[in-house]
Parts: sequence; C-alpha cells; structure tokens
Amino acid sequence: MRWAAWARERFWLVPLICTVLAIGLGLGSIALDQLFRGSIQFPFLISSGVDGARALLSAIASSMITFTGLVFSITIVTLQLTSSQFSPRVLRTFLRDRFNQLTLGIFIATFVYAMVVLRSVRGTDDQLDAFVPQLGVNVAFLLVLASVVVFLIYIHHITQSIRAANIIASIGAETRTLIERRHSLELNEGDTAQHQPGDGQGGPSRIITAARPGIVVAVDDAMLARLAEDSASVVLLLRAIGEFLPAGAPLFRVYGQRTPSDEQLRAGIVLGDERSLDQDVGFGLRQLIDIADRALSPSLNDPTTAIQVIDQLHDLLRRLAIRPLAPLRRTTSDGRLTVVVPTPDFENYLVLAIDEIARWGSDAARVQNRLRGMLRDLHSAALPAHRAAIARQLLRWDEQPEQASEDDLTPSDVGLRPSPAWDSGRG
Repeated sequence: MRWAAWARERFWLVPLICTVLAIGLGLGSIALDQLFRGSIQFPFLISSGVDGARALLSAIASSMITFTGLVFSITIVTLQLTSSQFSPRVLRTFLRDRFNQLTLGIFIATFVYAMVVLRSVRGTDDQLDAFVPQLGVNVAFLLVLASVVVFLIYIHHITQSIRAANIIASIGAETRTLIERRHSLELNEGDTAQHQPGDGQGGPSRIITAARPGIVVAVDDAMLARLAEDSASVVLLLRAIGEFLPAGAPLFRVYGQRTPSDEQLRAGIVLGDERSLDQDVGFGLRQLIDIADRALSPSLNDPTTAIQVIDQLHDLLRRLAIRPLAPLRRTTSDGRLTVVVPTPDFENYLVLAIDEIARWGSDAARVQNRLRGMLRDLHSAALPAHRAAIARQLLRWDEQPEQASEDDLTPSDVGLRPSPAWDSGRG
C-alpha cells in the first residue's frame, strides 16, 4: 500500500520509465542493425548515408528537447492558473494525471533515443568501418511522428482539463468511486457485531502513539486485522482518515494480553503531509467546497461555478445518505472482533458540505435556493438514521421540511450544528 501511494505521487516516475525504455530500444535497434547489416533489407521509410543520418538524428534531438521544455512550461502555467483560480488542493489531480506524465515521458524518450542512436553512426573518416543504423533512424522518425500526435492530443487535453466544469466533474467522479468502494449499501457482519473492543481480552492493554506528525492518509485494515488475529488482540484506531496527528499523540488502543509490536501496527498507517483521495471521502468534498468558496469570493463572484459544485455535492451526499456509514470493523471467521477504524458520520459530511458555501453564498439567492432544494431531496432519500441531521440543517432557513416527523427532531436538536472536527481548518 505504501509503495502504491508513493508511486502515484511521483510525477517523474513515468518519464523515468520512458527514458529507461528508450535507452533499451535504442541499444536494441543498433544491435539488430549490426546483426542483419547487408543480409536483410527492411522496407525503410528513410534511407540515408552517414551525413544524412547524423543531420536527421541531431535535428530530432534538438527539436524534442525544445518540445519537452514547451510541454513543461505549459504544465507549470496550468498548475499556477489552477491553484490561483480554483484551489491549491486540486493540484494533486494534475500532478497525478498519467497522460501529462506520459506526454513528457514520450518527448524525453524520443530525445534520449535519438542521442543513443546518434552515437553509433560512423563514417570512414572515423578510422572505423562505416555504419548507419537504418532501422534505428527510421524508428527515431516514427517516434517523432508519434510525439507530434501526442502533442496535439496534449494541447486538447490540457485545455479541457482546466475548465471549471471538467475539474469539478473529475473530482466528483473520483470521490464517487471512493464512496462506492469504501462504504457498502448494507452493514456487513463485522459492522453489526454487538461485542465491543476489550470483550474477552482482559481489558485495555496499552496505547500506541504516533512516531511522527502527519495526516492519516490511508489505513491498511487488512494488515492490521492479520496482526490482531495472529496475536488474539483487538486494535482500535483512534484517528479517522484525514485527521492530523501530532507526534506522540495516541494512535492505537490495543486490547489483549499479547499484542503486536508498535512498529508492526504503525506500518499499517500511511501518514502524509497532505490529504489524498485514496481513502478519504472528506477530502473529495473539501476540494469541491474550496472551489465553491473561491467562486463565491468578491474577487470572482461566480455563483454559476458554485452551483456546479453543489450539483456534485448533491450527488455525493445522496450516495452517503443511503449508506449506514458505520465504523469499519473487521472480524475473524468465528466472529471475533479484530480491528475498528472510525468513520465520520453523515452529519460530519453534511455540515462540511453546507456550512462554508451557505456562509459565502448568503447574498446569492441562487445558491441558497439550490442548497435548500438539495437538503429537501436528501431528507426524502436518506436513511432514517440520517434524517435528523438533515432536518437540523433545514431549520437554518427557518423552514420545517414536509418530510420531517416529530421523531426526526427533539427540543435539544433545534439550533445545534455540530462542527466536523476531523476536517476543521485543514486542507
């Protein structure tokens, strides 16, 4: 899990792989040219002598390094524009865009390939047998054609990727996929278990603290479950995914007489400097909310973009509203509890999605009406356990929802709007 997360965050990894493959392709084509020289005639697109081959390969190398600089410059400008106009948190999406990485990799690979083949071209004045790698030269020419096609596609891709609608839809789609993967429509057997951590384990054993500061980016619950099963213990994670953890703060509470080592348990948690969408549904909402906040700021005053964000939030919240959102529990085959991972409840997600947009859009009637309509729809579709939270939000507009019943609201509920501490003040 750590290596997968590490690889996704490295923009240079794909270009580096392309460079290594280009070196291998160059050496391989030279070897084939030397092996079949004079014995097999290939249907070459280009057939040239020593001077022509050197001129062509030199032109390819110089032009491709220029292309690479142009693509890099366009990418940097796009990142700056996206950061200033939308949110710094959406930069992660562009840096992880495989097509952007592949485009840069193809251009670098073409440059490196041309340089590798160029060094093998020899003339009679070199005091060696003349050698022109005809296959290598033709492959270089084909790589240039491929680079031109990729460059045209890249221009279209980059112009489309900075459109507000596409950025919002992309974040929404990624968050939607994460919700489907992380939250089942039905409670599983572990979630419905009635036993609590510590049952039959001899009471609390010890607290394990964080070795370094960071945000809980991902949890390998399968690994933690194996450790807990092997040691007949119960592991309770004390921080939800997306929470910041200072060094020395409690991270696990472990129950049982024989427990895994601190290092083994810490290896099941990925800590990072910033949140990611690997397992953090709240981070997807946070990116969308940041875009809406920026759109509703006096400097931009773009309520249409905020409405597009609310449309995506509507769909995401509706998917969350029909799910139980119980803490993740893993059990053994005989039903014994092994791991508990806390999960933000629906009200945390709802308050996160509503509060900031409602405040910044208080003067925009379109935004207020859209939020009100979204809450009404969520109330009608939500599980009974989530309706009271939605009804509390509707009361902020001094409007009792038709679908609300006396069971949804209590006197102590009126006016209460809990703050989602797991997200407050963090990016």
